[in-house]
Formats: sequence, structure tokens, C-alpha cells
Amino acid sequence: MPSPAAGSQAGPDAATGLFPGAPAPSGTVRAAGDVRGYAGSPAAAGGPQGAGRRAGEGARQDGPGAAGGGDAVPAEITARLRPVPGSPGPLPAQVPPPPVAPPVTPAHRATRRQPVGAVDLGPQPGAPRPPAHFAAPQHWGVPETPAETTTRLRPVRTRRPARVVAAAACLVLGAGLVGGAVTGSWLTGGADAGAAAPTGYAEARGLWHSAPVDTLFPPTIKGDGAGPGGADRVWTRVAVAPDSGCAQALDPLLLKALEPVGCLRLVRATYTDATTSSVTTVGMLFTEADAPAMKALRARFSNEGLADRTDLMPRTYSAEGTVAAGFGDRQRASWTVRVLTDVPVVVYAVSGFADGRTVADPQPAGRATVPGATNAPAQAGLGHEAKGIADRVERGLRRTAHPATEPPR
Repeated sequence: MPSPAAGSQAGPDAATGLFPGAPAPSGTVRAAGDVRGYAGSPAAAGGPQGAGRRAGEGARQDGPGAAGGGDAVPAEITARLRPVPGSPGPLPAQVPPPPVAPPVTPAHRATRRQPVGAVDLGPQPGAPRPPAHFAAPQHWGVPETPAETTTRLRPVRTRRPARVVAAAACLVLGAGLVGGAVTGSWLTGGADAGAAAPTGYAEARGLWHSAPVDTLFPPTIKGDGAGPGGADRVWTRVAVAPDSGCAQALDPLLLKALEPVGCLRLVRATYTDATTSSVTTVGMLFTEADAPAMKALRARFSNEGLADRTDLMPRTYSAEGTVAAGFGDRQRASWTVRVLTDVPVVVYAVSGFADGRTVADPQPAGRATVPGATNAPAQAGLGHEAKGIADRVERGLRRTAHPATEPPR
């Protein structure tokens, strides 16, 4: 067998590096380890294979017209690529494409000697790059329209001028009525502000004999907060006088002051407190006058201060066998006189000590109830006794007189 070294079999072609009989490739395939052109490689050092490869490289570099015009050999085989899907199209105008940052190539620092003990915190040559922080993904295509919630609004009605004018007129009329009521209450005074209209005087004038005695003078009267300092009081009826005229029951000077309205009938009763230390006589004088005459009498008492005059003090009613047996003119300590205008009645009350002691300086209830008063009636609370009983008898009379003074329906 001939020796391969003697050339009985042809070796690889010097130009292509292939064995005889192998199909000619469409391009030159570089074998692993082909490093032609670098210093120290076999091709650079010489030899048959190096010479052939250089000849082939020369042919590829010269192109079709070089070294006899042979066919050009492609420089590189390109592998078949997978089809790339279609581009999503140009971005919308309102979403600009994200900027591409240029690659940052770290520059190698010059190697220099570090001082002893120094620590180099910078990146060393050949060190791996730190992990990158990925940005938020970009959304391609038309951006999503943000959702919006709209509250359904109620329809606004067209304003009508006629309704506005009517509402304004009602407001003006209402304000006028309220103002008139307030003014009338102020002009008529506080005591009779809530009283009924002065109608039916004839019916109210007959209450002295048509109403029960216990209605006009209750057996027990409760005075919540009627005492000094707001203390509660309870008064008990000890005597009721028979109805009579005014000549013997009233002082002559007081009788003369009441003469313009006349005296139809007088009813009286006497009360004592829970401790039986004080006594009070309360009376109601039913007059013969009409409403204008009663208003004129009230104005005179108010303007001339007749209710506070000691010489016009009402008289007491004493009853034998009771705590009021010694209650006479000299025991009178405090009093009050009131001329009503809604009913033809004059209400009065006079109080004193139950033990029969005399009072040298009697005081009207208006003065004896002033906080801080130091006179004897004020210190004993006799002003509160007269005022408290008169207030409650007057209220009971009005409650009884209202049905009688109401006009017929």
C-alpha cells in the first residue's frame, strides 16, 4: 500500500481546505481555530496551507476582475432568520418614543500606586457591570382614555318673575304683621299682653255670682318660686267674706279714687302661709264701667302712682276663730292694687303678720320685693305674699272669664 506521505492520496485543497470529492460550498466556511492574518498563526508563518489561504483571501479581496476574472466567492454565510412580525406602526403624536441613552463605556483608569492604607472604591478593570434597573414598560398604541364619573344633575327650572314677586310680597306682609303684633303688645303693657279682647263685659261682670267660690278663691294656692329668692310658697284659705258693697270694705279715699268706674260688687277671702306666720286678704271689685273707662282708670293709677300711696291701702278681712282674727288696719305691712282692662275688675291684696304685731312703715309690694331691701315687710317676705296671691287669683279670674268674653259663634 503506497504511503500517504508519498502523495498516493490527495490531501485537503490548499485554497478551500476541503477534501477532493466534497461538494463545493456556496461560500467559504471558516474552520474553528482559523486565525489568519494574526501574527504567529500558521498562515502568517508560511507553509503550503498558509500560502493557499492567502491566495484565496487575495482572490476574495480583488473581486471579480482580479487574478484572471474568476467567480467571486461570498465573504460570509448568513443564517436564515425567523420572520419578524409587522411593526405596530408609527407612534401617536401625543406619546413620543422613549429616548435611547447612548451606551456608557467605562474608561479604564490609569493604574497608579495607591498610598498605603487607601481603599479604592471605584470599579476595577474587568469587574462585572452592576445590575441595571429596568424602567417601567412602555405602552405602545393609542393611550387608554381615563375613566370619568359624572353625577347626574337635576334640571334647573326656569324662574318665573310672577312667583318671585308673590314671594317678596308675602315676606313683606309677614314682616308687617309680626311687627304690628310686637308693637301692639308693647303699647298695651305686660300684664294684659296675653289677655283676651275686651268684649263681653256684661257676661264677665256677672262672674261674682255665677262662678263658684272655689273657682274665684281656691282653697289652696300653690306659689312655685313666689317667695323670696325664688322659694316655693303654699297658701291656705282660712276665711271667705260674703259678697258686699264697697262702702264698708274700702278706705274712703280709695273708694273715691275708684268712683269713676263704680262698684257693682266686692268679694274677698283671707289666706295664710304654711307656717301660719303671715296672713293676706285678697279681693275682687267688679265695676260697672266699660272698656274705655277701665283703661282711663288704669292710666290714672299708673301716671299718678296711686297704687303705691299708703292712704289708698286696701283694708283687711279678719275672721274670728282663725289665725287672721287679729288682722286689722294697723297690722297691714304690704299691698298691691291692679286695674284690669280685659275684664271690669280691680284686684287687690294686703298682707301682714299673723301674731297681730303692728307695722309702722308699710311698703307697697313693688318696693318690698326689690332684692336687697332692708325694711321690715321686705325682710319678712310680706311683699312676696301679697304679690304672689294677687297674681294667682288674677290668673284664675282670666281663665274663668275668657269663655264668657268670647263672641258667640
